[in-house]
Amino acid sequence: MRAVLREASTNLAVQGYPARRMSLPDRPRAVVTGAGGGLGRALCLELARRRGRVLAADIDLAAAELTAAAVRDAGGQAVAVACDVAQLTQVERLVEEAGAAFGGADLIVNNAGVAVSGPMADIPIADWKWIVGINLMGVVHGCRAFIPHFKARGGGAILNVASAAGLVCAPEMGPYNVTKAGVVALSETLCPELKPAKISVTVLCPTFFQTNIMQATRTQKPDQVHLVEKLMARAKLQAPEVARHALASVDVGELFSLPHADGSWMWRLKRLAPERFYQTLIPRYLRKMTGRKG
Repeated sequence: MRAVLREASTNLAVQGYPARRMSLPDRPRAVVTGAGGGLGRALCLELARRRGRVLAADIDLAAAELTAAAVRDAGGQAVAVACDVAQLTQVERLVEEAGAAFGGADLIVNNAGVAVSGPMADIPIADWKWIVGINLMGVVHGCRAFIPHFKARGGGAILNVASAAGLVCAPEMGPYNVTKAGVVALSETLCPELKPAKISVTVLCPTFFQTNIMQATRTQKPDQVHLVEKLMARAKLQAPEVARHALASVDVGELFSLPHADGSWMWRLKRLAPERFYQTLIPRYLRKMTGRKG
């Protein structure tokens, strides 16, 4: 098996698939969706630490402007724009906005996201369409809009924000799991597809940390919101550390960026024993998290 892997690695290198890519340039030009708060704002501020130039996009323009001001205060350059990622024409306009503001982009961060939870039979179809439009099609739109731009300029980087929920699917989170798993699948597809064009793809899969996502959640079980907020608050790694980990992964060309140890270990356990993982370990983990018995 090791010999086969070594041969495959050699063949890929010969075909122009490098083991490592160049890091982001100094003062990177980045477009960040969902930049109005939470992880989006943390990513913008981490780019500001690199003296980056950031197009902060959010459906809430006032929130995007606050992020842009924070980036400028931190030593970067920033322009705020309104964008609903569920609308392809609005995402395509970000390419033009980045060109006008900074002469182009080196990085697109598809970060905008929402959540839907509850038992499958209780979730309205309208909520499915809403979350698919933002979490999955928003990422599709971002990739589709920026790939031609990156190809034309000779390279670039894509950072798609998914979740550990895209790797390990917990019950009563069907719409969220499905959309985040779709983002993982899209990223896995694009990684080898875009390598010859010198476009790197990284998918970020964190677990719990404090963000604004619960403010944009549709749920059939309000008690879940309190539990998730509790788990977010006690996480050891919060948005600034997650953002730093994500951009470090982009720097070295990693496909998967898993900042939280619990997410990494759960993913490994799932791959090692998938049947036992879902039938025994996940129910046990959920009982521990919720304090329920039985």
